[in-house]
Amino acid sequence: MILEIIVSVIALIVTLGILVTIHEFGHFWVARRCGVKVLRFSIGFGKAAKSWIGKDGVEYVIAPIPLGGYVKMLGQEDTTVSDKNGTPISQRSVSFAYKPLWQRFAIVAAGPIANFLLAIFVYWLINISYGVSGVAPVVQGVLTESPAAYAGLQEGDEILAVDGEETIIWQHVTLQMLGRLGETGDIVLTIDPADSSTIRDIQIPINAWMGDETAPNPVANLGIIQFEIPARIAGVIPGGPAEQGGLQSGDEIVSANGERIRGWTHWVEVIRANPELELDVVVKRGDSEVGLELRPEPVRLEDGTTAGRIGAEVLQTSLSEILPPEMQREIRYGLIAAIQPALQETWDKSVFVLDSVKKMIIGLISVKNINGPITIAQVAGETATYGLDVYLGFLALLSISLGVLNLLPIPVLDGGHLLYYMIEAVIRRPVPERVQAWGLQLGLLMISGIMVLAIYNDFSRLL
Repeated sequence: MILEIIVSVIALIVTLGILVTIHEFGHFWVARRCGVKVLRFSIGFGKAAKSWIGKDGVEYVIAPIPLGGYVKMLGQEDTTVSDKNGTPISQRSVSFAYKPLWQRFAIVAAGPIANFLLAIFVYWLINISYGVSGVAPVVQGVLTESPAAYAGLQEGDEILAVDGEETIIWQHVTLQMLGRLGETGDIVLTIDPADSSTIRDIQIPINAWMGDETAPNPVANLGIIQFEIPARIAGVIPGGPAEQGGLQSGDEIVSANGERIRGWTHWVEVIRANPELELDVVVKRGDSEVGLELRPEPVRLEDGTTAGRIGAEVLQTSLSEILPPEMQREIRYGLIAAIQPALQETWDKSVFVLDSVKKMIIGLISVKNINGPITIAQVAGETATYGLDVYLGFLALLSISLGVLNLLPIPVLDGGHLLYYMIEAVIRRPVPERVQAWGLQLGLLMISGIMVLAIYNDFSRLL
């Protein structure tokens, strides 16, 4: 437990440190290119843990609170450039306040743009190093009386596209469906039927779809059974229900209460749905089958409900070991070919984040999906242990989120300043200081409220 906390904290500091540094460097680099005098470049908030003056005259600061940073420029806050005694000095040529409107716009926009460029670079790096690999989106089964079953989806059908967007692996199917959260209408699946050579579309109706869920599983919600890794046990927690019931490392779950277990995800669902209830379980142990009785212990979830847990972990296996070649998908990219999919993924994720923000504002999806530093730390720590490619993907998504959120037209954010500059371009004069002061107070109130909500959501998930 202590080790997990340490890993999470380190992962949070590293992740936010990278994102903040890139963001602020964007402001810094463009400001210097525009001839603005930069006074301070700070990573983090609070009293400086370390600071030094660079050869360029800039004070570089590393502060202990890694939740942001800033670049302080001459004339950034006041239109009058003065010395300590208030006497005007002739530094207007290097003052941010006296730069042309287009340069001030470019300096402010450079931070979010730097985050998007980081995401493009990370996705490009993933593409050339790892490529795209996964399981072909071939339906392994359809639950009876489910939305997918009523729409006519069948076992063996391959999902070629969701709402017109190509899906090469199951991850693509899930991501496209997540973009429909909270909506009402039809999800259109383009399928290659198992019993025909004619490609066709099927429509699955949705209504305010999973808007209240904080951990949505859209594929399962529609009743679609995708590929699952076998429910093989790697180990059990000493003294836990799994060990008490006789479950052993190497066992493969065959059935529970007479129901065939399709794979690990299905097994977890059965366990979670049966807290404190006796389960008659059949496992394959070597060449024989053994009957066991398990009683999952109750665990309180973040939404107040109770789920079962037995204290067992899955045996990790590679796709090549358990999947036939025709079910495995892998795409490799060269240095140049990897650029286009990196650009496309950055664009798609940016639209997804912006659309999610809009849905939260109008109430289509729950504000419980707003995450704070605790959740970010947990996810960063987990992805760091899964592998470099998984962590890099999380870093890119977080960088996109930071870029999109900073462009929202909220005073105190970059987007708020850009809004003022666009108004200035129309009315041919700066927005009145009194209006900016009101906007600043409103912006601080909104950001403070969002931060409080995010931290509240974090603690709600822990309790």
